[in-house]
Amino acid sequence: MTYTINEPQTLPQYFLQQVDKYGDRKVALRQKEFGIWREFTWQDSLDQVELFALGLIRLGVQQGDKICTIGDNDRYYLWAYLGLLAVGGTQVGIYTDAIPKEVAYIAGHSDSTFALAKDQEQCDKLLEIRDQIPGLKRVIYWDDKGLWNYDDSWLISFNDVQALGRELAANEPDRFVTETWLGTGEDTAVLCYTSGTTGLPKGAMLSHNNLMTSAALFQQIDPRYDSDNHVSLLPLGWIGEHALGIAPHVYTGIIINFPEAPETVRENVREIAPESILYNSRLWENLVGMIQVRINETTWLNRKLHDTFLPVGYQMADKRLNNETPGAWLHFKYRLGDRAVFAPIRDQLGLSRLRNAYTAGAALSPDVIRFFHALGINLKQVYGSTEVTGGLTMHQDSDIKFASVGKPIPNSDVMIAEDGEIRLTGPTVFQGYYKNEAATQAALWQDDNGRCWFCTGDAGYVDDDGHLIYLDRVKDMITLANGERFSPQFIQGRLKFNPYIRDVMALGGPTRDFVTALVVIDYGNVGNWAEHNHFNYTTFMDLAQKDEVYALVETAVTQVNASLPPAGRVRRFVLMHKEFDADEAEMTRSRKLRRGVLYEKYGEIITAMYAGDETVEVSGTVVYQDGSEATMESSLKIVSL
Repeated sequence: MTYTINEPQTLPQYFLQQVDKYGDRKVALRQKEFGIWREFTWQDSLDQVELFALGLIRLGVQQGDKICTIGDNDRYYLWAYLGLLAVGGTQVGIYTDAIPKEVAYIAGHSDSTFALAKDQEQCDKLLEIRDQIPGLKRVIYWDDKGLWNYDDSWLISFNDVQALGRELAANEPDRFVTETWLGTGEDTAVLCYTSGTTGLPKGAMLSHNNLMTSAALFQQIDPRYDSDNHVSLLPLGWIGEHALGIAPHVYTGIIINFPEAPETVRENVREIAPESILYNSRLWENLVGMIQVRINETTWLNRKLHDTFLPVGYQMADKRLNNETPGAWLHFKYRLGDRAVFAPIRDQLGLSRLRNAYTAGAALSPDVIRFFHALGINLKQVYGSTEVTGGLTMHQDSDIKFASVGKPIPNSDVMIAEDGEIRLTGPTVFQGYYKNEAATQAALWQDDNGRCWFCTGDAGYVDDDGHLIYLDRVKDMITLANGERFSPQFIQGRLKFNPYIRDVMALGGPTRDFVTALVVIDYGNVGNWAEHNHFNYTTFMDLAQKDEVYALVETAVTQVNASLPPAGRVRRFVLMHKEFDADEAEMTRSRKLRRGVLYEKYGEIITAMYAGDETVEVSGTVVYQDGSEATMESSLKIVSL
């Protein structure tokens, strides 16, 4: 049977085109279960998507309905995603670790009529807030573990929805294809909620055209092939997986691979060894820390090899990225280093077949990008936002600048407003914010030529080579009392390159003469370091206040200060007694700092640093290994540099 009727415009229409092309002859996706990678062809996917889509029709889903989805990425999530789009629905992604209050806001604000919730944990969240979301008609789950004794007609299984679809298919065998081809490119495919660093999240409306155009433009820069493997590991509450995972899947036929569990992602990535991968900046920073800690803890010989060849890797990376020809001697040394050090590291990370690696979200420190290029990993910065369907500028092969976020992708452009704000335009600019016309008007600006620009709220400039240099959020650029300006995010990125530092908030202001910082240690890496150096600790708070740990972090801050202009150097810092926590609204779900919340919550600590105090008293809740909790008072040391 031929499923492609016209030129495809929507994701499900492109999906049907791939089914026509490959059918049962090619694997579309894999998922690891019980230690085994299970494979599913394009025809297998079609069978599942069709029955689910028809089941939604039987449940009463109408064109334009919003359907919120929450759960770890897996094949059922993908099949449901394509099925709800096929019948004219809009997917509303919610982060898996969202607390009930956050789920209630997004489900209610989006006017979702149905919810897809993977398992008992997610169903329990929805049941808890049921009275707050009266518009939600049913909740569909697909992992029934723990739900066997639930007797609530509000819940219905994925299989039961498909059973309804099977009945409709028997009576109307062409219904699915007919419904799929009713869709147009301008239909809203995804309602993607922004991280909400300064207020409640806003629902950015992205059309099928936005997503498929993004896939087509990225294909011009970094082609992906139907033999390529993609590991789906980023949450579908974030735009990254939509734009660089699902859209390319239906556009080019790349194979999607789903990990067995969140805890096995690193192992599963190594098994698949994908040709391209997208990690957010936090994951790349964590990998740097992991590599550095493992090198520090390995044998003397391995440390010596690393210390000998890493500078060679840096030399080779610098030569290549400056379009200079490496000499024969450098080539020879790099080949030795690759065999002895770099290739084994890439293999351990699952990046042995990698052509392109991407980072998105918060800007990644130039130190991190240069480090991975030294290892032979072609890491590229992608810059954009949900409102421009992910990325609108990116690094391109043979034109990578560590301090930049690349050049505009085809058919797109960048401009800098008079106040230094970055503005973006192109065919991937979103449709607007759902139910928020005022915010839409504030975010979109039309020039004299009729082009629509997205006002990012970010500060930056374009250099002489056409590369966009990102500095920070406009509102977060800080002017000190002496008139000097600095970028907190730049300082934070440089400090987080150190494996023992997990988070940083750099501070300053118009009434303050110097920069200070709240520093959060990386508990795992510092804990390993402490054990390696034979000193004991009980809790995060206890470990963070050890003199040895302060000395460790002070060395890192001093090293970073040496590379900063005098106005941007950290003069005082404190090691925090706890991690910044998204559940306490200190960070967004995409791990961006909520600076306003942190300023208010830790105001006493900040005041003490600027008052010249040597210590500040705090209290915090500690959780012991047996699960018990206690409130502890502690005196945080403040270090002056």
